[in-house]
Amino acid sequence: MQRHYHPAASFLGKALRYGIVLIVIIALNFLIPRVMPGDPVKNILGEQAYYTAEDVAALSAELGLDKPVYQQFGDYLGGLFSGDWGYSYLYMQPVLEAVGGHLLWTLVLILPAIILGALLAGLAGLVAGYFRKTPLDIGLTSGFMLVYAMPHYWIAMLMLMFFSFNLGWFPMGKVTTGGLSGFAYFADLLWHMALPLLVITLFKAAYDFLIMRNTVISICGEDYILMARAKGLSRGRILFKHILRNSLAPLVTVTAIQFGMLFSGVLLVETVFSWPGMGTLIYEAIGARDYPLIQGAFLIIAVCVLLANMTADLLYRRLDPRTA
Repeated sequence: MQRHYHPAASFLGKALRYGIVLIVIIALNFLIPRVMPGDPVKNILGEQAYYTAEDVAALSAELGLDKPVYQQFGDYLGGLFSGDWGYSYLYMQPVLEAVGGHLLWTLVLILPAIILGALLAGLAGLVAGYFRKTPLDIGLTSGFMLVYAMPHYWIAMLMLMFFSFNLGWFPMGKVTTGGLSGFAYFADLLWHMALPLLVITLFKAAYDFLIMRNTVISICGEDYILMARAKGLSRGRILFKHILRNSLAPLVTVTAIQFGMLFSGVLLVETVFSWPGMGTLIYEAIGARDYPLIQGAFLIIAVCVLLANMTADLLYRRLDPRTA
């Protein structure tokens, strides 16, 4: 007897699973910074010659690091749900303010890169898969494989060296020149973000292209595609109405999975281009052993990845009703 699942029950089941994942993430987010090497208190105080044991004890008490771990975890949960995520002793401001300002600049890079990378990979993968084993397919596949094989931070360094240092076409880093407003500020922002956006877009497109190409090749062998060709349908109609539509579902899923990968990839790219996003924030927070800031940054990233996966679940059901 075939079982039928109510959509509401299915949604609640998925929400419960995501909730469990979030709980595990919160616990790991608390524990991992505390097992990292180094002492955050001594890192704040500076060189050993400039502080005493009393200074260490006083600052540990102020930060709550003198309490047992279970009490620290209780305080962490209480602050988490009350909106008090702690105070960053690196940036000298509340964690939510520090993370919020940097998250905005990371999303300015990631969101356009996701859209542009998916469009580029979707179109190139569709063409390469349909015209497989042709010079066009070989050229596209070789190019994207070359990009995929190279570390993205190395591509960033090469572009910075060639286009900024040697040719002077783009700035060496930062977000804007400063002292601008209105359209001039927007144009200057686009000029500064062009190279990091290009690197992240290529990084995403190279991975998506391989998925898209293989999916298109698989779909081209389906009976309904052979039937469409036998009916004499135009190549454009077969490509965009039948093949493209049925190959989008895996691309959506891969995009959601890549959301976390893009955050990790952006970390080094932002560092190369001195872009003040989450990558730069995490890099500096780890170096300073800033526990509250590390926890806040990683938690925000984890929540963004979970939301991306939930969105992919909903979109996948719309694109492929068989999964409903």
